[in-house]
Amino acid sequence: MPVSITSSQLIYDSLKACGITILSALPETWLVHLIRMAEEDPAMTLVRLAKEEEGVGISAGAHLAGAKSAMLMQNHGLLQSINGIVSLTRLYRIPLLMLISYRGEFGERDPWQTEGGGVTEAVLQTLAVPFARLDEPGHVAARIHKAQTLADSSLKPVALLLCRDLMWEE
Repeated sequence: MPVSITSSQLIYDSLKACGITILSALPETWLVHLIRMAEEDPAMTLVRLAKEEEGVGISAGAHLAGAKSAMLMQNHGLLQSINGIVSLTRLYRIPLLMLISYRGEFGERDPWQTEGGGVTEAVLQTLAVPFARLDEPGHVAARIHKAQTLADSSLKPVALLLCRDLMWEE
């Protein structure tokens, strides 16, 4: 499988270094190794979702219980989660760290991914959700740490876009 195990491990280790103990996710090609790592780690709770918006509730509940969590999703999952992001995390000022596989950006081979990719950044900007790209291994740990710090201090959603250059090995 051309999804990078090395980059996935770097992302996973960086999440754990931030104190993340709960991950929520739906199956997705680029997230397969991250999901497997969470599933195999007794120190991590993996919540498998039926739809992405459920992850917003999982993260809100984790925050209210004093735990740190992150959502793993594809950019189409972001689009499915807008109601929960706006009506729960934004309204009640709950931190939410989202790691979004940025499908549909330059180099995308699957035509069904291109529409979601084409609106991801505009949707995040419209929702006033700060975001950064993770596109090379050298900045992964620092950007994940900074994103978690911003989510905690601002009490609002923050997104990291998992880009093809980081996640895919040709």
